[in-house]
Amino acid sequence: MLLLPGSRQVDGYSVDLSNSIGTLFFAETGVSATDKTEYPAPATRGSFRRLARYGAAPIGMLLALALVGCDRKAQSQAAPPPPLVTVAQPVKRTVTDWDEFTGRFDAIQEVDVRARVGGFVNSVEFKDGAIVHRGDLLYIIDPRPFEAAALQAEGQLADARAKVELAKRDLERGLKLVQNNTVSDQVVDQRRQALQAARAAETQAQGALRAAQLNVEFTHVLAPITGRVSRHLVTPGNLVQGGDSGATLLTSIVSLDPIYIYFDVDEATYQRNSRLWFEGQQPGAQPNPVQVTLTGETKPSHEGKVDFFDNRLDVSAATLRGRAIIPNKDLSILPGQFGRVRIVASSPYEALLIPDTAVATDQSRKIVFVVKEDNTVEARPVVLGPLDEGMRVIREGLKAEDHVVVDGLQRVRIGAKVTPKMAQAPAGDKAPARGEPGAKP
Repeated sequence: MLLLPGSRQVDGYSVDLSNSIGTLFFAETGVSATDKTEYPAPATRGSFRRLARYGAAPIGMLLALALVGCDRKAQSQAAPPPPLVTVAQPVKRTVTDWDEFTGRFDAIQEVDVRARVGGFVNSVEFKDGAIVHRGDLLYIIDPRPFEAAALQAEGQLADARAKVELAKRDLERGLKLVQNNTVSDQVVDQRRQALQAARAAETQAQGALRAAQLNVEFTHVLAPITGRVSRHLVTPGNLVQGGDSGATLLTSIVSLDPIYIYFDVDEATYQRNSRLWFEGQQPGAQPNPVQVTLTGETKPSHEGKVDFFDNRLDVSAATLRGRAIIPNKDLSILPGQFGRVRIVASSPYEALLIPDTAVATDQSRKIVFVVKEDNTVEARPVVLGPLDEGMRVIREGLKAEDHVVVDGLQRVRIGAKVTPKMAQAPAGDKAPARGEPGAKP
């Protein structure tokens, strides 16, 4: 038994196969198609043979028409245009190579503030973590015992001065009497010695008074340097110990502007840096310039200079300790922070640069996609240099007139055509790409 669909779509027209077959069937039997409901076709072998005989020709014709319609539909669909990509010519400018190392910041000055006299703390005169200047008041220790000692020393000094005056007068009288032989020379010598002893006692009294006054001054603890103060370690009412040893630690202060950064360089880098310095090929007005990138930054934000290299290499690590001094006007850098230190690695030279995103990796080599004159894509192996202000230095493999694909790398195929569009020029002018009006052929 042959089963056929009721209708089929051919070249946009619907053909009812069942009606065609029915017409053939009823024409054979002498019954019209409109009366097929009253005279159903007899289900006999002869009828099916007649159906197959009369229906074969229309079915083959319909299939042929369907195939012709499919070919016309495929031809009506145009090929897709070449993919659109953004191209740019390499930028030519003067660059300088830099070597980069990890460094740690450290304060130029750091002071542990300790009590110089013992006593009870009366008050804390600073705010934790504040910026203090040299001479600012930090702590007040109870000064009354030291003021009393100073007053006592003043009295001892006054007594010593009175004895000096008495000894001076006795000597003057003795010198007059010895001229008349009233007293002997021995008496005069004794009075001269008494005057010298009185003056020595006066000097001792002056020293004792000065020490007492210093103790009174030391009860007011002042900031020895300018910088950021830590938290207070002693609260009012506590007894602190003074003196040269065992003195109580009150707080600490570190200087912030300028600030040091220490880093370790290998021997080859040190030799190259020294050679550039002696040959006078380092860029910038100041010697040994450095650039520092802080954590979380993408480009250097601070500049300074190297002011120290150690006098020997670390044998265990084969590195040399270096130090740079960095201005810190905004006080944003704290001792202990990490930073990336860049030091000069070459003299200035002309180089070609492209966006780093335009570089692709092909196994063990780096490549860029170049659009040729006929708008086909070519893979060009390149030798990369360092990054410079977000652009990648290309040492070998490119020419200044090449058109490099900088956007749409995922849409290009080697040897296939593309529709190039020139990237936006830095000055805001758009240069026409090949294939666009006004472009070079």
